[in-house]
Amino acid sequence: MSTYVLIPGAGGDSYYWHLVVPLLERDGHEVIAADLPAGDDSAGLREYADAVVAAIEDRGDLIVVAQSIGALAAPLVCERADVRLLILVAPMIGAPGETGAECWSAHAGASDIDVKTTLLHDVSDEVVADLFARGEPRQSMTPFGEPWPLDAWPEVPTRVLAARNDRLFPFEPMRRLARERIGVEADAIDTGHTPALAQPEELVRRLEAYAE
Repeated sequence: MSTYVLIPGAGGDSYYWHLVVPLLERDGHEVIAADLPAGDDSAGLREYADAVVAAIEDRGDLIVVAQSIGALAAPLVCERADVRLLILVAPMIGAPGETGAECWSAHAGASDIDVKTTLLHDVSDEVVADLFARGEPRQSMTPFGEPWPLDAWPEVPTRVLAARNDRLFPFEPMRRLARERIGVEADAIDTGHTPALAQPEELVRRLEAYAE
């Protein structure tokens, strides 16, 4: 069995993974779903990595799964923890010295974002209602103004799962960046930007297949 570390995207709320966690635990895995200080304007990617490392404690032999902007912090975690596999889901794929805003542009990121129609268009009405009842977490712009701090991607086996129907980060630009920046051919999942909410069972199947 494996230990999965789940890093959320914008808003930094581990609740994003609430449908995935019980499925992984059902299969006997240990799961750590981290919260990020995304609403704190003083927190950048290093502080995001700090939060994940603190949640990991002394665990090792980890599978780190990072969604969207969380993928910018995940490589920093790999520098500080014993990670055997990094899985990026609908990710922002950073480059050395590139700001988060520049990374967004490289992904052809959407400029006009409506949460329901851009991020949750293929998520069930029940799950969407549950999310909206919780309130939308705040995302600071700090990570978009700071340069990605690593000199290169970590030497950790990496997989990229690109969402074929992603309205935030289109599929083809993401596949191109995965090849150019990590040397990885991205796999496709038939969801929008939030597969953990739209198709948690399929996402878990993919995660477990990568871990084999």
